[in-house]
Amino acid sequence: MSLSLLIVLHELGHFIPARLFKTRVEKFYLFFDIKYSLFKKQIGETIYGIGWLPLGGYVKISGMIDESMDKEQMAQEPKDWEFRSKPAWQRLIIMLGGVFVNVVVGFVIYICLISFNGTNNAQGDDFKYGFGFPETLEEVGFVQGDKILLLDKDTIAYAPSLNHRFIFRDVKTVTVLRDSEHVVVSIPEDMGSRIFEAGVKSSLEPRFPFTAGNIKKGSKADRIGMQAGSKILSVAGHPINYNTDYSYAINHKVTHGEPFQVVWEYKGTQYEKETAFSTVEKTTFSFFTKTVDEPKILGFTKKPTDPTYQTVERRQYTLSESISEGISQGYWTMHDYIVQFKYVFTAKGASQLGGFGTIAKLYPDTFDWTAFWATTAFISFILAIMNILPIPALDGGHVMFLLYEIITGRKPGDAFLERAQITGIIILLSLMLYANGNDLFKALFG
Repeated sequence: MSLSLLIVLHELGHFIPARLFKTRVEKFYLFFDIKYSLFKKQIGETIYGIGWLPLGGYVKISGMIDESMDKEQMAQEPKDWEFRSKPAWQRLIIMLGGVFVNVVVGFVIYICLISFNGTNNAQGDDFKYGFGFPETLEEVGFVQGDKILLLDKDTIAYAPSLNHRFIFRDVKTVTVLRDSEHVVVSIPEDMGSRIFEAGVKSSLEPRFPFTAGNIKKGSKADRIGMQAGSKILSVAGHPINYNTDYSYAINHKVTHGEPFQVVWEYKGTQYEKETAFSTVEKTTFSFFTKTVDEPKILGFTKKPTDPTYQTVERRQYTLSESISEGISQGYWTMHDYIVQFKYVFTAKGASQLGGFGTIAKLYPDTFDWTAFWATTAFISFILAIMNILPIPALDGGHVMFLLYEIITGRKPGDAFLERAQITGIIILLSLMLYANGNDLFKALFG
């Protein structure tokens, strides 16, 4: 629903300036209406409708070379109310309107969310037992239990977001509190790439002592006899004192297909059992076969034995502070999304490109007001950034040619623009097929 709303708002961004500059808009559509419309109604000069192919939306502006490829109209003499008859600066505003609206919508949503909900603030020393670190961060000098204090001599508002900062920002040093001493960890330039390639989760895990909570019936924990309230002592020979020790052991000490020992204590008695995570052949549709690793899950929840392991403050903002903070959050959201393109051009990044299935997974499984609108704001920024890419057939392609015209005083010929449009459509369809093919492959093979 929110994606459709964002598409309509994007197209309104083109429609409104077009009408202000007295340019005729022939169609205003949500989705594409190739030979068929689910709904359409003409009001004045414009046909408003809903198409059957849910790949976005469009406005058809008279006298413009776009995805409609209306060569018959372009072969006629230009009319005063056509796009091609308007000054270049007006055409530029019309083409930038959709992107502008998506950016503004994203900022407004963030401002409203921060005004109503505030933000979580928790610095390193607000986490009593510090953090657990994956091997990738251990290799550069972090130690289990370190408390994050400073990034390049600046405080970090929410310490668990350290990995995110490594991937998308330029961090040179991190100051941690270790055994009551301040220690500076130097960060290599390729830290972000290391974390991305290792598939490290975006947030650090705060450490806390725990016992087994609920035991899932039929799980490995259930089959080896573990009971709720059990204290895990070791996994695969790795001692367990905190929840992150358990995560570390499962991720780094346990190998698929190889048995490992789980040692736990329950009501003063120590137990030791062997189990393993299997690797199996998965066949789909009788002819696709792939080796699939069983998820590394024993099947119990981790119940903290010290509820004071973290202190997270909910900071509230005045209206003026919300505007400032919302703009800042929106800016860094766009910044980080743009930066991630450097990872797309890697083997791992290309394999993670996704289409409509990936977009759908951005939303929570159960409706949550805050998460829904935060995701909507994020997707609004995505639409803005993707549409401004300098690819013919996208808004950015039209903007690129208009800027060339404004700077040189020479307008590209219609034949050239038609060929560029066709090339852009082919590129976009190829990317769409690839991205949605990735989604399908993951759905079939995991």
